[in-house]
Parts: sequence; structure tokens; C-alpha cells
Amino acid sequence: MEFSHKPVLFEQTMEVLAVKKDGTYIDATAGGGGHSAGILSRLGENGRLICVDQDPDAIAVLRERFDEDKRVTVVQSNFSEIPSIISDMQIGRVDGVLMDIGVSSHQLDSAERGFSYHKDAPLDMRMSQSGMTAADIVNTYDFHEIVKILSVYGEEKFAVNIARAIERQRQTTPINTTLQLAEIVKGAYPAAKRHDKHPARKTFQALRIAVNGELDRLSEGLDGAFSSLKIGGRLAVITFHSLEDRMVKQRMVKWYQGCNCPKDFPVCVCGRKPSAKAVTRKPLEADREELDENPRSRSAKLRCCERINEIINY
Repeated sequence: MEFSHKPVLFEQTMEVLAVKKDGTYIDATAGGGGHSAGILSRLGENGRLICVDQDPDAIAVLRERFDEDKRVTVVQSNFSEIPSIISDMQIGRVDGVLMDIGVSSHQLDSAERGFSYHKDAPLDMRMSQSGMTAADIVNTYDFHEIVKILSVYGEEKFAVNIARAIERQRQTTPINTTLQLAEIVKGAYPAAKRHDKHPARKTFQALRIAVNGELDRLSEGLDGAFSSLKIGGRLAVITFHSLEDRMVKQRMVKWYQGCNCPKDFPVCVCGRKPSAKAVTRKPLEADREELDENPRSRSAKLRCCERINEIINY
């Protein structure tokens, strides 16, 4: 199986992870193994890498790619399960975790997976290839639930128009394919707005997030990954849209906060100390060379923090 994967922000990610030769690392969204290979190249013979992915296609490729390397363990799971994974493996804590959030190039380019509005395919969008599909949502959720999904997860201004169009269409014919949905969304958009970006972009993003429970898993994954770090261990997170990046930023800011006593207190009485320090003060983004080589990197943002305290601030 070919699994095309161009790791975004590769050099920046390797730099902020600062891989130790004898360290233990988790690539929590390993995909085709691009970032994993980078980590492995920096590990010594006593280093260890755990590659995690929920997509069976990715797992097959990772096992084939790294099968001969005894430093690597491949685990099919969601990154929200990191504490359980390392507990089952009887690993105490790790030196670093990488989370590359969102849909992979392979998933987008595999028409049959139903992630792309450019290719006709069953309306699926399941990263794990199990459970509820996007077709289940558009055909069974009520009007208000669809409006909420499109508004919250897609930040779609025309959510009401699109939900009404979906509701009208499914009364006569089920919405089962990607291009069928893309045309419905396009028809619900004001004519003047149809040429800015593809009208279906935000709807497909919203449905994908809903199908995979991405924001809930991200919240759980951030906490689980950070709690699994050694003191001095680093968490690097790559995001691709504002909802994800906002959550990562806010969570890290909480970990950075120390004393929260009122400003007029002469001395600290709360005893609260920062759990982490920032490795990246601002999110790192792709340079012009990477943007030219890989246009999908244009929305990628990398944030990284280092754990400095046993007590975690939530």
C-alpha cells in the first residue's frame, strides 16, 4: 500500500523536539511515518519510538516501513489514549510527544475515504474506518444539530442556508456522496461568495470534526500527552485550523501560569508554580520554500512546550 505523506514543518519540529539519543518518544499521529523517520534518525540504539495512529491504512504502512527496527513499536489507537498506551507498555514517562492534528494527505488523496469535495466518493470521513459516517449526520441529524455542527466546527457563516438545503434534499433523495453534498452547499451559498474559496470547504471540515470527535479527542490528547512527559520532556503540536490552534494555545498558556494571587497581595500565598515553559513563543509556520513544495502546509502552525513541574495546572 502506498501512503503518500509529506511531513509539514519537518525541520522546525525536529528542532523543537530536541531529540535525545537515548530518549523515548511518541509520534501520536504517525500517518505515513515522515516525522517518525526524522525522530528515528536522531535516536541512538537505546532510543525508543512509539508510533500511534487510528487509521488501519497508516498502521499497515508503519509496520511495513519500520518492521525491522527494534526501537519502534506501532500501536493502532487514538492519541487521546497515550496514558493507557504507555501504561500497557510499562513505560513510566517519555521524553517527547508529537501530535500532527487533522486529516493526512493520504486520507485526502484517497477518494474512497470521502474526505475531499473534489472527488466523487461515498460520504464517509472516518479516520478509524469504523463508526458513524458523514452521510449518517447529513441524513439523520435534525436541522438545528446540523446548524450547530457547521457553525461551531466549520465557523460557517451560511450554516442556516446550508442546513435548510440539506434538509430539503434528503426529503427526496438521501445524500450519500461527496460531490452530491458539495453541490448542495454550493447552491446554498450566495452567488457573490462562491468564487472566494470552495463553498464546501468549511462544511467538509465541520463534518469531519464531528464524525471523528476531533476536538474532544484533542482536548483529551493534550492533557494525556503532557501528563506522560518527564520533567524536561517536550510536547509539540501541529494544527491546521483556528479551532485546534486556539485550544492548543489556551491549554499551554494554563500550563505556563504560576502564581494567581490577587495583584495587591504583597507575597504569594497560593504556591502555584508553572507546569511548563514555552519552547515556541509564537507558532512556527512554513517558510516560502515549503509552501512552494507543499501547499497544504500553508495553514500549519507548530507550538511546543516543555514540562518543568510535577504538578500540572489545569
